[in-house]
Amino acid sequence: MTSRVIIEADGGSRGNPGPASYGALIRDADTGIVIAERGETIGVATNNVAEYNGLLAGLELFGAHTPDAQLEVRMDSKLVIEQMAGRWKIKHPSMRPLAERARQMAPTGTVWTWVPREQNAAADALANAALDSARDGGSGLITGPDPIAAPTPAATGWGAATGAATTLVLLRHGVTPATERKVFSGSGSSDPALTEAGMEQARRAAHWLQAHGGIEAIVASPMRRTRQTAAIVGETLGLPVEIEDGVVETNFGDWDGHTFAEIQKRWGEELTAWLASSAVAPPGGEAFDAVYERVAAARDRLLQTHAGRTVLVVSHVTPIKMLVRRVLDAPMDVIHKMELSPASITTIQWWPDGPGSLRNFNVVP
Repeated sequence: MTSRVIIEADGGSRGNPGPASYGALIRDADTGIVIAERGETIGVATNNVAEYNGLLAGLELFGAHTPDAQLEVRMDSKLVIEQMAGRWKIKHPSMRPLAERARQMAPTGTVWTWVPREQNAAADALANAALDSARDGGSGLITGPDPIAAPTPAATGWGAATGAATTLVLLRHGVTPATERKVFSGSGSSDPALTEAGMEQARRAAHWLQAHGGIEAIVASPMRRTRQTAAIVGETLGLPVEIEDGVVETNFGDWDGHTFAEIQKRWGEELTAWLASSAVAPPGGEAFDAVYERVAAARDRLLQTHAGRTVLVVSHVTPIKMLVRRVLDAPMDVIHKMELSPASITTIQWWPDGPGSLRNFNVVP
């Protein structure tokens, strides 16, 4: 029985609007084997409508072949993924009924993942093959399994020879008095504990993780707030907690315990320099460049120690952002464009042959 499957879906039009088609397939998440796939023309439509039709076709394949499996949907349409995840509103009236139908078809717990276009090449190939078929006098319908060989880039990380992926489920700790006061709280002199609200957040995260299953090990930063959060989750999941120093929060030095406004007033020049360069450290503290290097080293240790497993990493804002930056191969300033809520969950999957994918971000149970 297939326990986890992935829908890859795409759609497009030659003209926007113009002759349009979609491509969709379901793939066994562990082996990478394509279970079923479909490409079909849909007449004249826009790119977005075609993309939603691709999603619907993928959900139909899921219902027909693997209805009891856990589901992840991967698309390179940021619009569709964000709307289905509930983070973006659906403004265009032509897409609302398509989105509503998709919501009714998608099982509870579906993971919605945006991927770069090159990682969605198999679905794109199906969509183009359908349009080419119609153009050349064919039916405009492509079905399989796997009638079209995916381009080489889509195979990266899928082949059985690469081995199983290692999944890092990143959990930020619950709120502390420092969180509530909106002060800098790093790995320096202060080490606040969770508030009652923070412990309740940790319990909700624990139940969410228990419901979704799959966690095989727990590691945590050595700070009190992360150890407390991890202990609550560990008790629920029946797992011990290991300590990993490399995922501790940034040392903010003299700024620890101060608000941004207080730092701006007292250390104005130092703050300006810190904001301008990730190589600059707060007075007595740690530069973001240094944080990135130690977090990257911690990631390497986790991938080696827990290869092929799913590991919960209980950490802090900055280390989690650094891991997201690494998997996206993004510039350092991307960390200033992310928001991580207390006790939120971010999931990254790393393949033995190098590439990784961001599976979800800032999910608050």
